[in-house]
Amino acid sequence: MVRSKSCETPESVVGGVVPGGGRPLIITEDPLLLDDLLRLCAAAGAEPHVHHGVPEQSGTSGASVGSVGWESAPLVLVGADAALRVRGAPRRDGVFLVGRDPDDPLVWQRAVEIGAEEVLTLPDAESRLVDRIADVVEGAGRPALTVGVIGGSGGAGASTLACALALRAARAGERTILIDGDPLGGGMDVLLGGEAAEGLRWPDFAASRGRVGAGALEESLPELHALRVLSWDRGDRVVVPPDAMRSVVAAARRRGGVVVVDLPRRVDEAVAEVLAQLDLVLLVVPGELRAVAAAGRVAAGVRMVARDVRVVVRGRCPGGLDAEAVAGLLGAPLAGEVPVEVGLPGRVAEGEPPGAQGRGALARFCDRFWERALGSATGVPA
Repeated sequence: MVRSKSCETPESVVGGVVPGGGRPLIITEDPLLLDDLLRLCAAAGAEPHVHHGVPEQSGTSGASVGSVGWESAPLVLVGADAALRVRGAPRRDGVFLVGRDPDDPLVWQRAVEIGAEEVLTLPDAESRLVDRIADVVEGAGRPALTVGVIGGSGGAGASTLACALALRAARAGERTILIDGDPLGGGMDVLLGGEAAEGLRWPDFAASRGRVGAGALEESLPELHALRVLSWDRGDRVVVPPDAMRSVVAAARRRGGVVVVDLPRRVDEAVAEVLAQLDLVLLVVPGELRAVAAAGRVAAGVRMVARDVRVVVRGRCPGGLDAEAVAGLLGAPLAGEVPVEVGLPGRVAEGEPPGAQGRGALARFCDRFWERALGSATGVPA
């Protein structure tokens, strides 16, 4: 695999400072608590403002240039020692009361008095607090519409559909990340003709610990056909720890736009971490009775974790078995039918990615899917 010397390393993707993010406000005089909060801000890539009490608003007499006020800060972390000092401050969202004593009998009363959203006790709540701080840094908005694609049987064409969905979303102008969750699938970068493209692959993230920066993740991945791709390299590693899988997919979702995940048929602990974050799973099933029987076992495992599973029937169903009947046998709604596209395997072999031709049956299916999904209020087509 070829990588640029300027390519992001895993260390810069995990816990790195994201430029241009919001700066939280810390209010405390407790030196030990302040040390903890500064450490957690650093882990989230944030540079906080620190005050002993409610700061003056920017533009008022005594306020320093570039300072942040109580109402303007994107997030306020109030130490338990400072709760009385901020009790008269205006009510606002994004205030958290942070302490180190889980047995403090007055902590909830103080939280109510200052209008705190939540009480966070360290060290137990460190992970939760890092996530909230990092959301501010990265300007967290609406998460990406995240769609998983899984084959109901061998050779169902799930990778082909996942690739086409990602490509058509990118062609429609959506910020798109395609994640290859199947280590034995041959590599989505190969399907897109970019196996030599510069950027990180899954093995680079296998030892990752902690939160992955969304912006840094996107910039570190190979860019192929206007979308970012997280695939496998040609090495021997075929396992990514569940916590690393969870962190990477969560980072991709926080970036917004569209995330498409190509999934293996076996639901292990790492795949379960992905399924839990998906808005929708498309189960691709060839219109054959044996394939439907195999898909039933796959669907049973997926449903244990995924919120929404729908069936995509590929090809014609023989013997009077139509697409609605296939979906009915699997106990899931029908997302649509994808006819077999004549000449597609040959074009892919020549280097043309699936879905590249807008006039093909596969591309038309994907375009209709995204038109419904991205146009709906919930982000999931009915």
